[in-house]
Amino acid sequence: MVNLGDTFPNFTVNTTVGPIHFHEWIGDSWVVLFSHPADFTPVCTTELARSANLHDEFQCRNVKLIAVSCDSVEAHKHWITDINFVGNIKEFPFPIISDEKRELAVMLNMIDPDEKDSKGMPLTARAVFVIDPLKKLRLSILYPANVGRNFKEILRVVDALQLSDKHKVATPADWKPGNKVMIQPSVPEEELYKLFPTTEITALPSGKRYLRNVQIS
Repeated sequence: MVNLGDTFPNFTVNTTVGPIHFHEWIGDSWVVLFSHPADFTPVCTTELARSANLHDEFQCRNVKLIAVSCDSVEAHKHWITDINFVGNIKEFPFPIISDEKRELAVMLNMIDPDEKDSKGMPLTARAVFVIDPLKKLRLSILYPANVGRNFKEILRVVDALQLSDKHKVATPADWKPGNKVMIQPSVPEEELYKLFPTTEITALPSGKRYLRNVQIS
């Protein structure tokens, strides 16, 4: 199991674009690696179509997408024709990993014990991993098979992570790009206005001065 802040495992896998050496493929990019239970299934098809439609938005944030399931490369390539049809996609824009032996699924704890293929073999759950250019795991989310993912939310998370890397801020509940952010508690008050001249401190009943908001352009 990989914990937040750990170096994400390196591995070599077969994909729809040929063999990939993961860390080498990442390069200096961010990565969203996400698994799906099976090819030729309804929810997975909508997810791959949606993520492909948003590929340019991920790319402009220096994010590479890569998907994985336990199906073969040949099955992936055949399935892509359906994905392209559903998403009105001319050319599918990112690789899909084949993990037929479940090696990656076990390594990353992505197995869903309640989802099995026709041979009774367990399938991958809907896992999401966000990995930064230093190959560190920054976020992981695990969804059940019957709940499709919101890829706009994954974009929002990437925006929040990249913003907090650039500034000593955190994003509040329901934050969207352009909204005010919270200054991290690690920033002492004597440095507050030097770093963030437009800081607003909320007066709280406790008298504590920890709700510190600022607009970051």
